[in-house]
Amino acid sequence: MHSYHAPLADMQFLLFEFLKVQDLGNAMPAYAEATPDVVAAILEEAGKFCSNVLQPLNRIGDEEGCKLENGIVRTPTGFKQAYQDFVAGGWPGLACDTEHGGQGLITPVNFAFMEMISSANMSFGLMPLLTHGAYHALKAHGSNELKQAYLAKMVAGIWPGTMNLTEPHCGTDLSLLKTRAEPQGHGSYTLHGTKIFITAGDHDLAENIVHLVLARLPDAPPGVKGISLFLCPKFLPNAAGEVGTRNAVSVGALEKKMGIHGSPTCVMNYDGATAWLVGQPHKGLAAMFTMMNAARLAVGIQGLGIGEMAYQSAASYAKSRLQMRAPSGALHTDKPADPIIVHPDIRRMLMRTRAMNEGCRALAMWTAVELDVSMHHPDAERRLQAQDLVALMTPVVKSLLTDHGFAAANDAVQVHGGHGYIRDWGVEQLSRDVRITQIYEGTNGIQALDLVARKLPAENGRLLNRFMLLLDEVTQGSDPLLAPLVKAASDLKTTAQWLDAAASTNPNERPAAATDFLRLFGLVAIGYMWAKIVKTVDAEPDHTDAGFAQTKRETARFYMSRILPETSALAVAIKSGADGIMATPIEAF
Repeated sequence: MHSYHAPLADMQFLLFEFLKVQDLGNAMPAYAEATPDVVAAILEEAGKFCSNVLQPLNRIGDEEGCKLENGIVRTPTGFKQAYQDFVAGGWPGLACDTEHGGQGLITPVNFAFMEMISSANMSFGLMPLLTHGAYHALKAHGSNELKQAYLAKMVAGIWPGTMNLTEPHCGTDLSLLKTRAEPQGHGSYTLHGTKIFITAGDHDLAENIVHLVLARLPDAPPGVKGISLFLCPKFLPNAAGEVGTRNAVSVGALEKKMGIHGSPTCVMNYDGATAWLVGQPHKGLAAMFTMMNAARLAVGIQGLGIGEMAYQSAASYAKSRLQMRAPSGALHTDKPADPIIVHPDIRRMLMRTRAMNEGCRALAMWTAVELDVSMHHPDAERRLQAQDLVALMTPVVKSLLTDHGFAAANDAVQVHGGHGYIRDWGVEQLSRDVRITQIYEGTNGIQALDLVARKLPAENGRLLNRFMLLLDEVTQGSDPLLAPLVKAASDLKTTAQWLDAAASTNPNERPAAATDFLRLFGLVAIGYMWAKIVKTVDAEPDHTDAGFAQTKRETARFYMSRILPETSALAVAIKSGADGIMATPIEAF
């Protein structure tokens, strides 16, 4: 079993040299508080908590799983104490508003913490992930009464939150949703229906659970325009605002899953449960998407977290496992064989994972800054630019980072060889745990459809044009390292233009191209990050350790030469058209 060490040096480099978050303090007060000393101390303590408290429980959670006993979900040994420590440390409210009891820290710092949690114990990390999203949805759309009753307790972590969308007969297509809400007068409703795949729908970690539930009112129009959002607690608050009587919501079953065994995935039954409307009637989907978009970015971070743990595990094993001699001749003549890290194919897997990890981390941090700018910057045009970029990047971060996490876990198993396939080293669990990230919060195929069918055509192509302008800026100059990025940017531009034209005559073209186009776009986005990273280390040699800077440049070179050229093949595949996919009759399958 490999130990986890938070990549603090890279995180701090990204925050204070690459992104220069300290320079945003004049525009956004929260950034003025995020000084290097303060952030370094927070990240160091976060890393210790994840390494010392959460990671030792990861195997336990996988082996024990959760149990449903007398209607209550029991979490694995140690999880309850770890959650109490998590709450006592103030970690649930790291990036929540101070008016609700949070610490008000900037989103990129919270993303860094979320990555650490996912690396150390992804099952445990699902709890704060969904609570944070539920907090944002309630803050944005809830009544003052609901905010006063629930937000502070959610921020404190003592009343965590969930998201209830999926039903046995509908997942992505929420127009088929059947759960109904009956008005009871005095502003309350009763919910009737069943939800499935509800992460942390019940557990013994906290005194109460706040469910956000999609349902239909009696006068609801058909389709997605007839969906409303409701808040339904496990226990109803009493007159003092504390836990009162049990609500009519219960767990019907726990799902038996491929991975994330330490996180309970529940079938939830609402049998006349008391609830309150969040936002406007029939506008629930828009309100829920406040939570969904936050969750999609967070799921991308989960993929990155697993990718980092996979890299650390594989690199550690490759440096210690002795097998054969280096192709250039024996390097360790005092040993019976050389460590497998001398072999080019092992290096290929390690370098690919490292280059993608560091590029994906930069993209996630950059998107986090843009997210804060989109909400808090005083300049309206700058806010609009950031809103466009966040909307464009959200499906990319969710999909690209989770696809990478699974690929990284798979390569970690491969580096370990037969030892990777057995449980002793822990990497097979990584591959099982991370697989769900490509599915939940909207499958990666749905994210790709969102990118090509909604984001690209939006505002006459304004969102993509924003990003293309940034690409043009970063590729100026004569650095030969950037030549592959210039070519990849051209692939992106010409493919987007081809797709726009082809889709005007064939409605299958966008969905047929979606997954390939998202990957093409994502690879270019990571290339953009690497170009900016290289420019950062070259521009400030006095601020960057020489070895750190050299490794960054070598990793960038690997990315540009060995990964980014995949865009050309993707462009060819996309431009081959939809007929190759759709021509085969259904009867032939």
